[in-house]
Amino acid sequence: MGAVASDDAALVAAAAKGDPDAFRALVDRHLSSVLAVARRMLRDDAEAEDVAQETLLRLWRSAEGLDVGAMGLRPWLRRVVSNLCVDRMRSGKRLTVVEELPERAEPATQHASLEAQEASRRVDAALKALPDRQRTALTLFHYEGLSQVEVGQIMGISDEAVESLLARARRSLKAALREELQELLSDIPPE
Repeated sequence: MGAVASDDAALVAAAAKGDPDAFRALVDRHLSSVLAVARRMLRDDAEAEDVAQETLLRLWRSAEGLDVGAMGLRPWLRRVVSNLCVDRMRSGKRLTVVEELPERAEPATQHASLEAQEASRRVDAALKALPDRQRTALTLFHYEGLSQVEVGQIMGISDEAVESLLARARRSLKAALREELQELLSDIPPE
């Protein structure tokens, strides 16, 4: 068992005994990755925060019987957050926030940083435009590093269905981001 895994195991054991500092340490360590998975899958920050909170609540409630494996707590958290996201997408009970955020002043930054932010925004928009099942499969496979078999288990579909979803998602992203790719290639000077 690695250092992080044994540290996670010790913190989970302490949290199971009601130690709020141990649980706080687990939250500090894992909240950002749990939230990232939920944001990618749900395409909604408020929904993602709700799912992340529910995931950590389940950690608190399950700490006593939780067996932390050799990879630490992350695989368990990833499975819980993924399942909660899939459940939320299936239920159709997603909250739609209609209030607009006020504009905020952007500090002057380097041109390259702005271009990177714009490219990231376009990729994020292309991901958000994918159908839920394609986006879920792509997120779990590429961003979370799960195998096709693991993705299939989480989504309740066959390995072949996962492969098909991934292929369709990649084609859609390639088509949606074709213009950005051409712009990037045109900026590279010839050798």
